[in-house]
Amino acid sequence: MAMEMEIITRNIFFFTYLMVLFGINDAANSSKFSAMLVFGDSTVDTGNNNYINPTIMKADKFPYGKDYAGHKATGRFSNGKLVTDFTAAVFGIKDSVPAFLDPNLSDDDIRTGVCFASAGTGYDDLTPKVFNVIPISKQIDMFKKYIERLNGIVGEAEAKKIINHSLVIISAGTNDFAIDYYDVPARKLTFSVGGYQDFLLGKLQNLVTAIYKLGCRNIVVVGLPPIGCLPIQMTIKLKIPIRTCLEDQNSDARAYNNKLTNMLPRIQAQLHGSKLFYADIYKPVIELIQNPAKHGFVETKKGCCGTGMLEAAFLCNMKTPLCRNASEYVFYDSIHPSEATYKFVTKSLMYDLLPKLIGGAP
Repeated sequence: MAMEMEIITRNIFFFTYLMVLFGINDAANSSKFSAMLVFGDSTVDTGNNNYINPTIMKADKFPYGKDYAGHKATGRFSNGKLVTDFTAAVFGIKDSVPAFLDPNLSDDDIRTGVCFASAGTGYDDLTPKVFNVIPISKQIDMFKKYIERLNGIVGEAEAKKIINHSLVIISAGTNDFAIDYYDVPARKLTFSVGGYQDFLLGKLQNLVTAIYKLGCRNIVVVGLPPIGCLPIQMTIKLKIPIRTCLEDQNSDARAYNNKLTNMLPRIQAQLHGSKLFYADIYKPVIELIQNPAKHGFVETKKGCCGTGMLEAAFLCNMKTPLCRNASEYVFYDSIHPSEATYKFVTKSLMYDLLPKLIGGAP
């Protein structure tokens, strides 16, 4: 009986989520979270890199944003929305999460949360130097400036309440491995893969602790995807013309994720009142790659933009040919998922996390 009730409860949560995600109903009338705050890399950057120079790691021109509202490139490395946008809608916070560096942010944007993420960055301080993007440590500084602005809008007491009841999402780590360990193996000279995993997890713990000290309590930490299935990783390893995922890199990602899931409860125990959640993106992405037709996808080994094997950022531009239907492609460019993939990943995450988040919110 208890098992049946649990299944019924999970299905109710999931059905409610589907109604929100696909516009069957308005967003939840009484969100458990007052705002969404986002830290990380290109998987969650909604446009901060548009406002930093010099860097080539930008998605500010077509065909990025091709299927976004107004067919406008926003800085998101996809043809449309990201997981954080869909998740914000699920909880009735807002339809999309704006970049903190956007000069046109409204007071309401500030009240309901922003994104501090920067494409090309990572937990390792070495990673953002490659493309001259915003380090994680600077994202904390941006958060402090955000708090100052929020204080000015709603007052310190209300601002503290908003921060305390916000939903934080952290998504990074792929660039650290792909750039610093596999492709330009600077860290491989000083770390074993296990040692590098532990190094990054230590950096992540520092980030979570810093966010906690600034008032956040509900924090979702995203794991790694199957890095060895990124089209650009297959290209770099000369997986041409027979393109297959790199199992060694996927195995490393799984090992990192296992360590992360074990670490989060220990951190939570040290941070009184915190609620830390693990977001498994490996499972839904590998599911699409292994069983694409089951979910309406066709292409898993290359992106929609150009050849799909190399193009990303400035190489994916107005002169680059596109596939006919991006929703059939797991990847939009050679690194980043399509909006259809992000929507599928969000469904998976919400099925796993929604009951926990609803129950775990203060």
